[in-house]
Amino acid sequence: MAGCAITGAIVLLVLLAPVIAPNPLSQNLLDTFSGPSTAHFFGTDDLGRDVFARLLYAGRTDIEVGVLAVLTPLVTGTILGTLTGYYGGWFDAIVMRVVDVVLAFPFYVLILALVFVVGEGTRGIYIAFALTDWVVYARTVRSATLVARGQEWVAAARGGGIGDRRLLLRHMLPNTVSQAIVYVMSDVVFVILAVVTLGYLGVGIQPPTPDWGTMIAEGQGFITIHPWLATVPGIAVVLTGLGFSLLGDGLADLLRPTP
Repeated sequence: MAGCAITGAIVLLVLLAPVIAPNPLSQNLLDTFSGPSTAHFFGTDDLGRDVFARLLYAGRTDIEVGVLAVLTPLVTGTILGTLTGYYGGWFDAIVMRVVDVVLAFPFYVLILALVFVVGEGTRGIYIAFALTDWVVYARTVRSATLVARGQEWVAAARGGGIGDRRLLLRHMLPNTVSQAIVYVMSDVVFVILAVVTLGYLGVGIQPPTPDWGTMIAEGQGFITIHPWLATVPGIAVVLTGLGFSLLGDGLADLLRPTP
């Protein structure tokens, strides 16, 4: 419930950004570095832009990218994990060796390298995670499928004449995909942190689109005199990660099989 409350509040705020916040790109060079006030809830930055507006629109961007970036790995990894766990053999050996190779590389180094190769911005982020993030889902679902494959109900279904396709889609997958769904919440946090990190390094979401990582990087130079510029987006990242993490823990408890 705490995860739902925190995540729901953050998502609601970023969705209402066009209604409750001014234009995040609007500059007023006569009103730079103003402190928090009724006119500017979190003050203004070095270009006179409203920090509250940029915070909400940056959250809108980062959460959207974080959620969309895990969809392709979720589908790909779930399908491959189910097939390898059910059929095994040479196909399982090949896929698992690819998984081992990808997991052998430091994740952020691999993501940075792929973003540099395919290009900066959201397109590069989506491609980088589509090529790398599926391995965890594949390994997780494969383990659950191996356990399910040894159950008596699978043998009974085969003995009853149910084909592999129906057994996988109608019976096996609903019992194994819950593991992937639980991991999605943690993975969204991981992807958002990666997006923020890439933005901080200047290879993620490109200006003028607001991004929490870019806001932290821009505010770092004024941390001693205007600390809110870097602190506010940092707190937003922590709260977002906390909300999704608690939501994932709750889903794990809810979907955990009971004897």
